[in-house]
Amino acid sequence: MAKKIKTIEDLPGVGEGAAKKLFDAGYKTLEQMAVASPMELKEIAGLGDGTADKAIKAARDALEMGFESADILAEKRKLVGRITTGSAELDTLIGGGIETQSITEVYGKMASGKSQWCFQACVTVQLPLEQGGLEGACLYIDSENSFRPERVTQVAKRFGLDVEATLKNIFVARAYNADHQMLLAEKAAEMIKEKNVKLVIVDSLMAQFRAEYVGRGTLATRQQKLNTHLRTLQKLAEMYNITVLVTNQVMSRPDILFGDPTAPVGGNVVGHATKTRLYLRKSKAEKRVAKLVDSPSLPDGEALYRITENGIEDC
Repeated sequence: MAKKIKTIEDLPGVGEGAAKKLFDAGYKTLEQMAVASPMELKEIAGLGDGTADKAIKAARDALEMGFESADILAEKRKLVGRITTGSAELDTLIGGGIETQSITEVYGKMASGKSQWCFQACVTVQLPLEQGGLEGACLYIDSENSFRPERVTQVAKRFGLDVEATLKNIFVARAYNADHQMLLAEKAAEMIKEKNVKLVIVDSLMAQFRAEYVGRGTLATRQQKLNTHLRTLQKLAEMYNITVLVTNQVMSRPDILFGDPTAPVGGNVVGHATKTRLYLRKSKAEKRVAKLVDSPSLPDGEALYRITENGIEDC
């Protein structure tokens, strides 16, 4: 009778030494093994081609990962949680709030309010479920030195939350280069269960990659690393049913002669990985416009909101 697979050590070809290497690299559950690639396991644990393939297949078989009917998937979609933006108009635009199990991207020019979305979300995620929160903590990867606890304090007071408790539930890490940013995302899994994390923020996604990889000669390497980074974030969102929110910088496309030439950086790699994309732009005074550019289940549209001392609000 075949041994029932319950842990990584039970997988075929994974000995004690390989299991330790996998554990140290963050592969601690069958779910993490099931969504890994053979190349990752070869580099991290020194597994051979055949052994890596067998280990992944065994993990997937143990978890019964395969085709499912759409009605089962519909039931799973009911588990998707949402974090309120603080604006009823914005929440309506994106289907009720920033959803779990996928990556949401907000992009725009400087001072368009991208980081304000982050400050707002790391507070509202802590709200009770009935108030549009997920009753969880936040991991904040800061690549531009833009995190400001003073701003979080203002938003927390608006929602009647204890300021000190709110700040203690936000875990901030400064990313100093692209590799460091990728490492922080990989290490996030260790804290998600330990700290009841329901939201991971990357502000901003492309700043370090854009600064380090300059010129066409480095483009392929940059996109490959960026793809790995986004894959890590997507796995976190799906495996732990959490929200991943990233901000992104923009560029001006010279080939656009009419209309708005503004486009997010990162190319198709970012476009394919992020499931909900919002373009933010300034309007009059404190008003902002959010345009829903892409969503697998929602129509394109726009919402008008404002940014005040209290954070994001309806106009």
